[in-house]
Amino acid sequence: MTAKYHDIDGKSVLVTGGASGIGASIVRAFCAQGAHVGFIDIDDDAAQKLIDSIREDHGVAPVYKSLDLRDQAAIPGAVRELSAAIGPVDVLVNNAARDDRHRPEDIGPEQWRDGLDVNLNHQFFCARAVAQGMREKGGGSIINFSSVSYLMGLPDLVTYETAKAGIIGMTRALARDWGADGIRVNTVIPGCIITQRQLDLWITPADEERIQEQQCVKRRLVGDDVAQMVLFLASDVSSACSSQSFIVDGGLV
Repeated sequence: MTAKYHDIDGKSVLVTGGASGIGASIVRAFCAQGAHVGFIDIDDDAAQKLIDSIREDHGVAPVYKSLDLRDQAAIPGAVRELSAAIGPVDVLVNNAARDDRHRPEDIGPEQWRDGLDVNLNHQFFCARAVAQGMREKGGGSIINFSSVSYLMGLPDLVTYETAKAGIIGMTRALARDWGADGIRVNTVIPGCIITQRQLDLWITPADEERIQEQQCVKRRLVGDDVAQMVLFLASDVSSACSSQSFIVDGGLV
């Protein structure tokens, strides 16, 4: 079941990492609400498949920009390009990330910096790139993404979990700095969301059974579960919510 947020209709929404997984669910959910959606990714094939599917289902198409978000100097130009197509951004969803497994012993300085670029740094630079436009419009909603992995201390994810913990501090700092401008900044913390990537790389049927035993909610969690929280935080119905973290994990932690 999806709630209809009438104030999202016509808003301009930018989603990072929107071609697949949770990001694709978010892009699809905003398009279904009538938003003008742009998204960034590096998987051009997946992006085109998503665009075609949304056009077939809803008669509209999100706007895609191919960009490796580790290239932080290119982020402002990409945001300007997408804003020209969809309008000045009302809602930014900083979803892009990559949860590659790694042992602490195998991480050198270059790999450490790359992990932070992939999972943390771009969220700040994307937020900064949209902030002035939001300020001029009188406000906006920035939705950052963390992960329950850092709360659980899962193994073989030290760079990823460090980045995801840092996002909480960044959210609170930006919410304070920009709150007087009407810009709300919050964090969504997904749990074990079953995407195709997770099934292909990490999660076996036995793993999923164990995860559901640990959750209070005894079912598979999917991208649309996270998208529903994102819609709420994008809408003015959450206008009193800022500097907060919202866990979507079925009661795992």
